[in-house]
Amino acid sequence: AMLLPVTVEGRENIDKNQSYVFVANHQGFFDIFLIFGFLKRDIKWLMKWQIGKWPFIGRSAVKGGHIIVDRRSRAAIKKTYDNARRTLQGGTCLCIFPEGSRTYDGTMGSFKRGAFVLADELQLPVVPLTINGSFNVMPRTCKGLIHWHPLHLTIHAPIYPESQGVENQQRLSDES
Repeated sequence: AMLLPVTVEGRENIDKNQSYVFVANHQGFFDIFLIFGFLKRDIKWLMKWQIGKWPFIGRSAVKGGHIIVDRRSRAAIKKTYDNARRTLQGGTCLCIFPEGSRTYDGTMGSFKRGAFVLADELQLPVVPLTINGSFNVMPRTCKGLIHWHPLHLTIHAPIYPESQGVENQQRLSDES
C-alpha cells in the first residue's frame, strides 16, 4: 500500500520442506511487513510480551499462533521455550529478532541467545535474514511518520548445526 520498492535475493537458499529458525536484524517497524510479505514461508514470530498487551494486535498474534516472550519469571521463560519448541517440531518456521528490539540508530545490536539455543536443541538450521532500508522508512523514533525508501531483504544460506551444546550455539550466533 505504501508503494515501497522491495528487492529480495536468496530465496533459492531455503527448502520449502524444511523448518528453519530465521534470525533477522531489527531496523524498524516495517521489518515485520517485509518478512511476512516477501519471505514466502509459513512463519510464526517470537515477540515481546508488551506487544501481547496491545489491543487487537496482541490478541490477533496469540490467536495466530505467534509466541509471546515473557522473561519476567523462570516459569514464563520455560513456557516461551515450550511454545517455540512445539511450533518448530510441528514443521513451522520461527522468525526471531535476536537483538530483542528495534535499533535506535540503525546499527545492529548484540544478539540474545534464545534463537540459537532453540536451533541447537532441535538441531535445526538457522537462516540469517538481512534487512536494509526499513530504518529509513520508519525508525523507532519517528512517531508514526512513514518515509519512502527502497527495502531490501537478503535470505542467506542456512547454517546447519555441527554439534550440540554451548559451542554450537555460539557458532550459530557468530555465523549469523
